[in-house]
Amino acid sequence: MRPDSYAVPPFTRDALALDPAYEIARIAGSLTGQVRRRLKKRGIVLGLSGGIDSSVTAGLAVAALGADRVLGVLMPERDSDPESLRLGRLVAERFGIETVVEDIAPMLDAAGCYARRDAAIREIVPAFGPGWGCKVVLDPDFRARGYNLSSLVVRSPEGVESRHRLPLAPYQAIIAAANMKQRTRKQLEYYHADRLNYAVAGTPNRLEYELGFFVKNGDGAADVKPIAHLYKTQVYQLAAYLGVPDEIRSRPPTTDTWSMPQSQEEFYFAADTATMDLCLYALDARVPAEQVAAAAQITVAQVEAVWRDIAGKRKVASVLLAPPITVEPLVRT
Repeated sequence: MRPDSYAVPPFTRDALALDPAYEIARIAGSLTGQVRRRLKKRGIVLGLSGGIDSSVTAGLAVAALGADRVLGVLMPERDSDPESLRLGRLVAERFGIETVVEDIAPMLDAAGCYARRDAAIREIVPAFGPGWGCKVVLDPDFRARGYNLSSLVVRSPEGVESRHRLPLAPYQAIIAAANMKQRTRKQLEYYHADRLNYAVAGTPNRLEYELGFFVKNGDGAADVKPIAHLYKTQVYQLAAYLGVPDEIRSRPPTTDTWSMPQSQEEFYFAADTATMDLCLYALDARVPAEQVAAAAQITVAQVEAVWRDIAGKRKVASVLLAPPITVEPLVRT
């Protein structure tokens, strides 16, 4: 046999292909044991956002425990896209699960979420007020070089948009206010979980989990995280097999946090999620940048920029995922 017959096959986008039926059965079996035997809970509560991750998590929960042991919580607020509520209901209907709607806007208003955010924005745009829209985005020029610098985008009631570089203090205040939304939602998920003796399922995929795209004690909090080991592209593979409605599978991933439409790429990631998945997998598998560039159809320089971004975000994630720090280790006897 010729030596070159042992050559490693070329790296392609198919590197992340999986067997959906096998993976769903594997996750469902693990989830059943985690919830019933380890946590001693009767079922699962999860927030339904109308996005791909929560939809797949709902389908997996049903596969593990049955539709009658899964509760979906729909939690719109003032800035939510109305489509999110409709699509959340659509996926609940698809899997036959019960839902409750919790409008969190009054809670956020009472806590000063909107007022605190708007006050910080007015440090940059004094005219900002009722009728205006906003979002925070990464500067695309810096992002292409692997650096994260954020800008504020606002839209006046007349529809005029403008972009403004964000100094550190207003940026931190705006993000702190936005994070109140995720923590309020999680509070309500745990209310329903305590009421029913259910476990709370988190919905981050591997890209979000490893790179810190979640709020500590907000959407990062959960008892079980069934898809945290799956790349985003693999979540889509499971979604197709589970029968998640087409309009959810074709909807671009969004944060659904701001009053203006915003993609996850605009806000956090250095590239689209399919490219990020390939680069993350290849980095851990030590695939040469030239092969990754060919598979992802980007340049070697862009691959290296994404890898720098991943390294930086993993440092952020390590802090977000760390347990509380004590003066000395506490050992349970």
